[in-house]
Amino acid sequence: MTGKEILHKMKEKVQEKVGLNPSNNAESGKGKSKMSKNITHGYHLVKGKANHPMEDYVFAEFKQVNGSELGLFAIFDGHLSHVIPDYLKANLFNNILNEPDFWTEPENAIRKAYRLTDTNILEQAIDLGKGGSTAVTAILINCQKLVIANVGDSRAVISKNGVAKQLSVDHEPASERESIENRGGFVSNFPGDVARVDGQLAVARAFGDKSLKKHLTSEPDVSIETIDDDTDLIILASDGLWKVMSNQEAVDAIKGIKDARSAAKHLTEEAVKRNSKDDISIIVVKF
Repeated sequence: MTGKEILHKMKEKVQEKVGLNPSNNAESGKGKSKMSKNITHGYHLVKGKANHPMEDYVFAEFKQVNGSELGLFAIFDGHLSHVIPDYLKANLFNNILNEPDFWTEPENAIRKAYRLTDTNILEQAIDLGKGGSTAVTAILINCQKLVIANVGDSRAVISKNGVAKQLSVDHEPASERESIENRGGFVSNFPGDVARVDGQLAVARAFGDKSLKKHLTSEPDVSIETIDDDTDLIILASDGLWKVMSNQEAVDAIKGIKDARSAAKHLTEEAVKRNSKDDISIIVVKF
């Protein structure tokens, strides 16, 4: 092997370590629980065909906190810019864990932290810009309790004994028309054929979006799920996956893949094959 080839190999290894793949504009990574050797996570992101920078961000790590282990997983799907999802990646989990009642009332703590984070974003709108972001967060507490929260249309799905169950709510303008109109907004399918808040935004809940905030909310839907011996896996993904695959199709596509990162990568490839044009970001947690 020549010196040039050795350098190229070293560069590839470094890129793999930090999760970069320059050949297909993708990013990936993986990790595992210290509490249970059977629980692993992997993620994979790929930029869509739209003519703007990648607007999806992923957070995925196991963390030791106060003698407990937390699996912290999130997908942030930005619109109009990458700034808001980047801000959420840096701040949302910190805000959740800083809530005094997180350990006793996690659902309440998450709702408060979502509101606080959105308030902070709106107060910094001059610096952060006019964009916004959806979010789906999953917190796995001591490998036993799963707390899911979301605003927008990024989605969380759990599989138990091979059967998919959606744990988040897709906040679409058509289904929240009444509350949007009660705030003084409107839902229109023009321009295009997708229902949008004030004819602009295709989700009914989001962080940021200061110009539309009177007609939007960042109030999350929160659900709690017990992790038991029947639990196979969890998928968190942006709508770049869910536009082209059903919950059960996604679960079926990866049930035979043991490695979580390989599973996440396989789902992104399948979504691209099915002609998804959006940014696609996926986290898979395997049990």
